[in-house]
Amino acid sequence: MPESTYGLIATFETPGDLYHAAELVRDAGYRRWDCISPFPIHGLDKAMGIGRSRVPRISLCGGITGFCTGMSMIWFMDKFDYPITVGGKPLFSPLFAFPVSYELTILFTAFATIGGMFVLNGLPMHYHPVLNYEHIRRGTDDQFFLVIEKTDPRFNAANTRALLEKAGGKQIVEIEN
Repeated sequence: MPESTYGLIATFETPGDLYHAAELVRDAGYRRWDCISPFPIHGLDKAMGIGRSRVPRISLCGGITGFCTGMSMIWFMDKFDYPITVGGKPLFSPLFAFPVSYELTILFTAFATIGGMFVLNGLPMHYHPVLNYEHIRRGTDDQFFLVIEKTDPRFNAANTRALLEKAGGKQIVEIEN
């Protein structure tokens, strides 16, 4: 394969065909590959061997950070920045700091979620070699594709093409970078 080749793409007619092809590719030990479908296919992520997303953990960290920031900010203001005792109330009480902490929890969780999704998904991605495939637009309408990257350690042009043919792939084509 030429150096400018990104990988191989195969076309599948039905969601079931793509699902079973994904199982075969996963079982063959490939790691750098993806499925393109015009709509979500139930269970495809499991067939691809994809685990749970790390975004919820990032969101939790953002929420905890927001809550602690709110409590710390109110504590600092009440204790050091502007210590005024009103009606014998304590300088700091978590009850009075809760509304601010609650709002900062929501705000930091939202920012952490969006930031985590961008980082984990590699966004913004202004170009992807799969877009060079002339029929890729059909992947948003009525076709299903499976792409195996040349950078995968198990990639061998002949063996990978044979695997995609065995999986029922039609129109197996090399994609240029």
